[in-house]
Amino acid sequence: MDIHRCRFVPYPASAINAVAFSHSALPPVPAGKKNLQKNIQVRLAVGRANGDIEIWNPLNGSWHQELLIPGGNDRSIDGLVWVTDPDEEMADGKIIHGKSRLFSVGYTNTITEWDLEKSRAKKHASGQHGEIWCLGVQPPSSDLHAPRKLVAGTVDGNLVMYSIEDGDLKFQKSLIRAPSKKVKMVSICFQSRNVVIVGCSNSTICAYDIRNGSLLQQMTLGSDHSSASKNIIVWSVKCLPNGDIVSGDSTGQVCIWDGKTYTQAQRIQSHTQDVLCLAVSADGRRIVSGGMDRRTALYEPVAGQPGRWSKAFHRRYHGHDVKTMASFEGKGMSVVVSGGPDASPVVMPLRAAGKEFHRTLPHLPQTVNVKSASKARFVVSWWDNEVRIWHLSSPSRDLLNGAVATTDLRKTRKLIAQIYVKGDHNITSAAISEDGTFLVASTATDIKAFQLDISDSQQLKIKKVEVASAGHGAMKVEISPDRRWLSWVESGSNVMAAEITVNEDGYAVSAPSKLRRLHRQIPKNILLGGLGTYDRNVTQMVFSPDSKMLSVADIAGWIDTWVLRVPGEETKGTNGEADDASSSDSSDDEEDDQKDATSERWVRNPNAALIPKLDSAPVVLSFSKTPRQEGEDYTLLAITTLKQVLIFNPLRGSLADWSRRNTYAKLPEQLRVTRDLVKGVVWQGPRVWIYGISFLFMLDLSQDLDSQDASALSKQKSSLKRKRDGKENGAGGKMDHQNALAPHKIRAAVAGQDGATEWVDVEMADADDQRGAASSGVEDEDDDYDEDMEGGELQRLRDGEAGKEEQKKDSVKQKAKWWHTYQYRPILGIVPLDGETVEESNGTSEGIPIPPLEVALVERPSWDCEVPPRYFSNGERER
Repeated sequence: MDIHRCRFVPYPASAINAVAFSHSALPPVPAGKKNLQKNIQVRLAVGRANGDIEIWNPLNGSWHQELLIPGGNDRSIDGLVWVTDPDEEMADGKIIHGKSRLFSVGYTNTITEWDLEKSRAKKHASGQHGEIWCLGVQPPSSDLHAPRKLVAGTVDGNLVMYSIEDGDLKFQKSLIRAPSKKVKMVSICFQSRNVVIVGCSNSTICAYDIRNGSLLQQMTLGSDHSSASKNIIVWSVKCLPNGDIVSGDSTGQVCIWDGKTYTQAQRIQSHTQDVLCLAVSADGRRIVSGGMDRRTALYEPVAGQPGRWSKAFHRRYHGHDVKTMASFEGKGMSVVVSGGPDASPVVMPLRAAGKEFHRTLPHLPQTVNVKSASKARFVVSWWDNEVRIWHLSSPSRDLLNGAVATTDLRKTRKLIAQIYVKGDHNITSAAISEDGTFLVASTATDIKAFQLDISDSQQLKIKKVEVASAGHGAMKVEISPDRRWLSWVESGSNVMAAEITVNEDGYAVSAPSKLRRLHRQIPKNILLGGLGTYDRNVTQMVFSPDSKMLSVADIAGWIDTWVLRVPGEETKGTNGEADDASSSDSSDDEEDDQKDATSERWVRNPNAALIPKLDSAPVVLSFSKTPRQEGEDYTLLAITTLKQVLIFNPLRGSLADWSRRNTYAKLPEQLRVTRDLVKGVVWQGPRVWIYGISFLFMLDLSQDLDSQDASALSKQKSSLKRKRDGKENGAGGKMDHQNALAPHKIRAAVAGQDGATEWVDVEMADADDQRGAASSGVEDEDDDYDEDMEGGELQRLRDGEAGKEEQKKDSVKQKAKWWHTYQYRPILGIVPLDGETVEESNGTSEGIPIPPLEVALVERPSWDCEVPPRYFSNGERER
């Protein structure tokens, strides 16, 4: 395989401004109800400065980014809260888990509720007040039917209330109007159902009764003599289960306040700059703080001294400010997730702090924001409202034979087009035809199509093409390989298809038709509670290479397939039964036959219902590119969050023989223990190249992975430095005893005034040394990025030769069953390119030809991410 290692394709990183869990902790399981927590849908929402909202599923430590709702022009997410209703018990004893709703603010006077089932904003509400800086939700009452409120603090010193009962969102009233507009409500939390604690910008913390708006108590922090304004800003407040209050302020102090007398009990100077965020454990035994000095500090109670706290240790997991954090405990997990301008969420163990490593989640999306027009050698990338098209001109032969000098690598690529999509919403998805003449980009409200034409002067001419999308946007778009069909996902789960025609004026897109998905039986208690039908959101969509089959998959693991019916042709399944939409399991599917019988149309695969449900959410859905012979079935690959590699024969509606023989236990251990999830695949005949954010893996599907391979790999566990040896608390693996982060003293040699060397006790190191727990899953010596490489470099990976020396000495390279590398990271995407290659063929595997393959591998190293200037304390400098 020939690889163009491309780092010139940009993808700006966006700062994390807010994180929030749908549940801070799960309730204990009552006796006799072991499955009570099984269907509770815990999710993490991450809000970014560009307006994006990411929905993550913890998955007991696997951390899957299920959904990304793109933001819009001049928008940001600066606060997130979940409102989860109490559980209810049905007449038959089944539990309806409380329905979860997500709300956000963005330094405006508007609160937005998000519809996760349709992947878009649901409601907006605003009042006559200033910008909202903090938002809190009223705790539930013992009366399950008692309404709950949202309380927000504003920049002009107002405390306002919003009603969310009966699924609505509207401004209700102003509770407090500050006498001076210079007072800003900066942070908020609830001490009880009716008492709210507000941190202000004038060195005060106030307790209000929201029933009548009365001030219960005002707590004062004094003056900040190191600041010109002398006012202390209380950036964060939290309440412990016993009612005590914890605050973090602009002096770098964490203060503990007595929840009954509202007096200061303790003040801890743990940061050298502002404390920006706080998190507390469910049992109130641990406090975590994050600050502008990049520190994350942990506090624990002092033994034998009730009400007294001490700092256990601090670490620098982030390279920039620690701006926001949230904690979750339950389902065997106990973690704190934090974020900031460095754009990468960090998962820190809470209950096992000091015993487990942390984990850094990728700043790149789970979806692949790169596509290619392989025949035209175009590489397309998109972010926000911009699409860029690159042309890689030089074939691999010129590079490998030295016809193009290394210093001329920049000349092998050319930016030929930049397209800005108008509107207030960012791009959700994009696609380009294989010949590079048709491009589609979608937003939350519209679908834009463009005709591309390259003249002799290599100038790309762009012409807009109208798409009859009825004013609806799309979360995902795809173009068939033969450029005759355009398909997209509307409102999260509706699959649409439209025909692309060519007339004298160029391309035209016909009116779309809705492709009916199979009706799935969802238990009523799940449908009414939790996130509702959120897991029916379609996240994967793919056309077959001959453009005659379309397949989609949703978060729940259901796969739907359709086949293209030619006029006068009857589509039959392998069981000989003809497809008839009117005989399906839903009477609504009769609309499938309402189109003109003389035109081609998409009908449901007769054996679609036989395809089994996946055990977990799919992260990859792809058809094999090997040409299908007459009478043969398609090869459909599905890879899940559990690293299951499944091959389906969709026309038969069954698993392929390869999957029946090669179960999960026979997969190479390097693939099974890799922390990062799979992002995409590229086909090379019977071989499939699987890649994630930090790895590239090859599997030969024409050969079986026998048990001997698995046993041989198990002997190499010691070489896997970051092997997944423990995920009990949802963060990194367990530490050994020598690396444990238990509090201890460090002694250092320093020069005294008389020139003599003295040994002194110093504070525990700020410890960048624990970054070995990051999510890359490889040894540190593999982290050697070539910072001087500008992209366009071609590297040769053929038949597993570019790995280790023992593989080079293997006499059966052509029959390698698998191969892997961690050399490339972080990977935004890998896309195929057509063109001249060094060899006509890469040999055969079990008698099956292996065609040559050329790809563009796009990396986005963290040091290329533009971030604002960060704080450095006295005597500290950037490495």
